[in-house]
Amino acid sequence: MTNLELAHTLMTEPDALRFVDGQRIRRGGRVMDPKAQIVGEFVKSIRVPGYFPPLPELRQQLRTMVKLMDEPAPPLGRIEDVTIPGAAGPLPARVYASARAGRPAQPVVAYFHGGGWVQGDLETHHGVCARLAEASGAMVIALDYRLAPEHPFPAAVDDCVAAYRWLRAHGRDLGADPDRVAVAGDSAGGNLAAVVSQQIAAAGGPVPTAQVLIYPAVDFAFDTPSHRDGEDAHIIPADRVRWYADRYLPAGVDRLDPRASPLRARDLSGQPPTLMITAGFDPLRDEGHAYAAALRNAGVDVVDHEYPGQIHGFVFLTRAIPQGLECADEIAGFVRRRLLGGRAP
Repeated sequence: MTNLELAHTLMTEPDALRFVDGQRIRRGGRVMDPKAQIVGEFVKSIRVPGYFPPLPELRQQLRTMVKLMDEPAPPLGRIEDVTIPGAAGPLPARVYASARAGRPAQPVVAYFHGGGWVQGDLETHHGVCARLAEASGAMVIALDYRLAPEHPFPAAVDDCVAAYRWLRAHGRDLGADPDRVAVAGDSAGGNLAAVVSQQIAAAGGPVPTAQVLIYPAVDFAFDTPSHRDGEDAHIIPADRVRWYADRYLPAGVDRLDPRASPLRARDLSGQPPTLMITAGFDPLRDEGHAYAAALRNAGVDVVDHEYPGQIHGFVFLTRAIPQGLECADEIAGFVRRRLLGGRAP
């Protein structure tokens, strides 16, 4: 598929289907969604294989991609920038709520953004968090945890654990109900959400009310069939996966430490009810399914849903890949059931 331009990523779904006719990507009985295929091929076409620009440019690239390919955030009664204590000082955070401040305390979702522990911030996941707050009726608090390589493992883990503990102790300061606190995240953020749940359970604290793990990275072994098949994957090919890992986990760090690879935890009993979202053409697919199975075997209530035609990142590229909105609705419904007893927002 050659001569792709940004405009191709924004064509309608029927036009996209006609555009890829005869060129559909298929693997293991799965057929890639036509919009996902166009987005993935466009991203490949503008990258130089094996080249990673300086960090400021790399981080801006993700912001630009999301700005161009994600639907605008819906208007909410409250979007407020705040700070939350992290492990080494205050961290930027953003509150999303349908209702203005001063209403009864709302259940809250602590959201940890993706980006390989190197990219991502409050802006890249602004739309995701606003949509989740609007559709679920819960408050969402996005955390801007410290990034690698300036702050390698376990800085991000420590920040997310500290923020979760603070919400449990002081959430009412922001209008959140400290008795109903869920965690959620995508990719690297899904890793951090899973690790927070494990760390809190191990310490005997109140585990999250629920967790949403969106195509999470949960094992640094990279030895699954989906990793082997994903050598040239869209969005996160193998060289990019390894590059992120090397930034986050410097030499000497045990990559199978459960704080890095939560799939390697020996005991998953007592983990919160879980929604696992995976994408069929994502190198992280199989480890997500493996973690869902391990949780289920430990007696945890798990919903494990694969979007078989999708690629990594589709949840925050909703203007270009409309199925991301469908997934956002599923996540909101799960949060609504677990935190609000199924009540409509």
